[in-house]
Amino acid sequence: MNRRDKGVLLALDQGTTSTRAIAFDLTGNEVARRQLPLKQHFPKPGWVEHDPEEIWRASLSVLTRVINEVKEKGFRPLGLGIANQRETTVLWDRKTGKPAAKAIVWQDRRTADHCRDLKARAGAGHHGKNRAFA
Repeated sequence: MNRRDKGVLLALDQGTTSTRAIAFDLTGNEVARRQLPLKQHFPKPGWVEHDPEEIWRASLSVLTRVINEVKEKGFRPLGLGIANQRETTVLWDRKTGKPAAKAIVWQDRRTADHCRDLKARAGAGHHGKNRAFA
């Protein structure tokens, strides 16, 4: 089997400052890479937000461009792994499929005081169902 008959594994990394897609051949060599910056919004001090539609468009764009490039090189995608911000939160409207607001980014501090209060109560023996703060 020659190199042009092989597949690639795709990686989509949706991070805090950019969205990137990378294709690796089965020996781990990079075959293609595309990356787009992600704008951060700071509506108030300590608040950090992203536009969910921008995340979606960037993800589709970088993946499409990488897939097209690997196909032009004679490779075929075999699978996709996704890494994301994890703690970033988006609320979607069930009827429209659109985001209800901007995504609250993991760096956002708007609930820091509330979290400190929960942790203090947990430390004082008020565990309830909030065992994560104990």
